[in-house]
Amino acid sequence: MTIEEQVALIERGAVDVISREDLIRKLKKSEETGVPLRVKAGFDPTAPDLHLGHTVLIQKLKHFQDLGHDVLFLIGDFTGMIGDPTGKSETRKPLTIEDVARNAETYKEQIFKILDPEKTTIMFNSQWLGEMTSHEFVKLASQLTVARMLEREDFRERFENHRPISIHEFLYPLIQGYDSVAMKADVELGGTDQLFNVLMGRDLQRTWAQEPQVVITMPLLEGLDGVNKMSKSLGNYIGITDSPDDIYGKVLSVSDELMFRYYDLLSDLTTQEIALLKADMENGAIHPKEVKKKLARELTARFYSDELAVTAEENFERVFKKHDTPEDIPVTEIAVADDSIWLPRLLCEVSLVKGTGDARRMIKQNAVSVDGVKITDMEHSITASGEVLLKVGKRRFCRVKFV
Repeated sequence: MTIEEQVALIERGAVDVISREDLIRKLKKSEETGVPLRVKAGFDPTAPDLHLGHTVLIQKLKHFQDLGHDVLFLIGDFTGMIGDPTGKSETRKPLTIEDVARNAETYKEQIFKILDPEKTTIMFNSQWLGEMTSHEFVKLASQLTVARMLEREDFRERFENHRPISIHEFLYPLIQGYDSVAMKADVELGGTDQLFNVLMGRDLQRTWAQEPQVVITMPLLEGLDGVNKMSKSLGNYIGITDSPDDIYGKVLSVSDELMFRYYDLLSDLTTQEIALLKADMENGAIHPKEVKKKLARELTARFYSDELAVTAEENFERVFKKHDTPEDIPVTEIAVADDSIWLPRLLCEVSLVKGTGDARRMIKQNAVSVDGVKITDMEHSITASGEVLLKVGKRRFCRVKFV
């Protein structure tokens, strides 16, 4: 690609590029010297699984890899124990060392569904932050004033509304910025809510006599509700470890208005190919549902395989177009000590829900059926004999055999 074409790919979907001139200069220097850029993105391991919202940044990292640059995937095992204050109206509960270690392992497994492991270096910020002396930490803290920190909108709002801000939260942007110094990053990616923090990296690199990194921010991907950002706590997410059927079905549930935003931020199609799809849809040459199915196949195949994406599409057509149940519903044998079992507990036992609270919520939403009958009573119990067919939502099935 020419430098102009490279910049166009990098800027695709981005909100901020600070600065474009610096990016062009770094790309030219890399091309002339043959030395790839060091491109950083950090993720605090706050939850065990990633969802499509996280992959907006990872997809942009892949763009840099495709251009021949090195990706530094930073797992914030140290910062995860502080708790990122970004966008929070109150102090965030820190994770334990055990939580961080467990979640970090799953991140390492999941990112290579998108990134090339040969061109990716996984780093942990405890490697340098855990070794800092108290003197070095005080020196780092001296680089920022309280007034500057209160320029952050979320901190300012909490301060003005007399909500507490812990001192360790003030340290978070400094520590994230110092990561860029320790990693000698040429480029850092972050969500738009991270702009203050990633700009801190530029400032601290100047202090440490390094060339300031280019800052690129990506938008926060809206979830399935089309309003709020994708979040597991809101239940509007598509997890990259969801089953092929779930990924395919959830992508198809995205609104027509939101569909092309998903294409822009998540698809491997070129900008020109996406523009052609949009034009064909608008002039009636292709139905919006077919455009959405194309995206559903692509994303399902990314996290599984082309074959499983085709199977997921066939299952969707059979279950939801023909109002049938899928073939090969898994059978789970359950041993119950009593004559009956509470339905929310049974749904947990067969992993159709994440907990009894989730089960009760699904029952309240009329999303649970037993042998084809909707269950509306959250205290409903199942007789523990024979077999029952459980269904949660539109795509989750399990046949239970009591033994």
